[in-house]
Amino acid sequence: MSLDINTKKLKKNAFRVVKQRGMTASRVRVPGGYLKAEHLARIQEIAEKFGNGNVQLTARQGFELPGIKMEDIPKVNELLQPIISELKINQETPGTGYDASGTRNVTSCVGNKYCPYGNYNTTEFAKRVEKVIFPSDLHVKIALTGCPNDCIKARMHDFGIIGMTEPQYDKDRCVACGACINACKRKSADVLKFENYKVVRNTDKCIGCGECVMACPTSAWTRSEEKYYRLVIMGRTGKKNPRLAEDFAIWIDEDSIVKMIENTYDYVEQYIDRTAPGGKEHIGYIVDRTGFMEFKKWAMKDVNLGPKAVVKDNVYWSGVRY
Repeated sequence: MSLDINTKKLKKNAFRVVKQRGMTASRVRVPGGYLKAEHLARIQEIAEKFGNGNVQLTARQGFELPGIKMEDIPKVNELLQPIISELKINQETPGTGYDASGTRNVTSCVGNKYCPYGNYNTTEFAKRVEKVIFPSDLHVKIALTGCPNDCIKARMHDFGIIGMTEPQYDKDRCVACGACINACKRKSADVLKFENYKVVRNTDKCIGCGECVMACPTSAWTRSEEKYYRLVIMGRTGKKNPRLAEDFAIWIDEDSIVKMIENTYDYVEQYIDRTAPGGKEHIGYIVDRTGFMEFKKWAMKDVNLGPKAVVKDNVYWSGVRY
């Protein structure tokens, strides 16, 4: 077989360029890190029939199947189709695999389907984000976590979506045991105190974690029916200036976040430096280059914020610089 391979096309189809000539690895996209167990058999089949029998679990909650011959890529894509279809991943031509690999797999913690700390269904939100952003060759990383414990490390991503709740207090159910106050002081932001034998919450400093709800033995505290989020932006790893994401908006709703992410793709298309290595300039460096206020102008276009939403006037990042 000729080794005159179009590596750009190869990578766009979600196959990796590896050290061994004529070989590649398939990267399986799993939005939200959630799929039916039956598809593990399909992944096993590909790994054993066309790969080297091994499966790599990636840092982004996907699968990587190494040891695939480049001439077998079409056959692998055919076998991947049931997984792609089941996960409802946007696709131009069924049977030909993925249409892009730039936007990384959208990751999430398990959320409130299983975790008592979770404030929202992270998997369903991740799938909604996936529908908006994929396929795209822009280098963007997005992660969702159900609460401020941040098990998914959302602050190391371009967009981190952290679940919040507005605690609802029923004073008639409160027995003044102090469990919520102790939990908030030991485990969270210390925003609760007693006044006249009832609990008062500092609404300006509350981070919406839900620890009070978890601690209350009489259900005097409950989670709000409305879902709220903290959106943190432009965290990153890498060589030049690794840093944690900073707060951009708090008490914001799901629709606003989706629109802001969608707008950001338009912003990147406008300002990306196509001469960057691989033509994939990292979004955070674009923001550094254009300035935050220009990014904010694009991100907030046609966004209809809810009444409780608070958007930062400006955002400053630090981190390690080399």
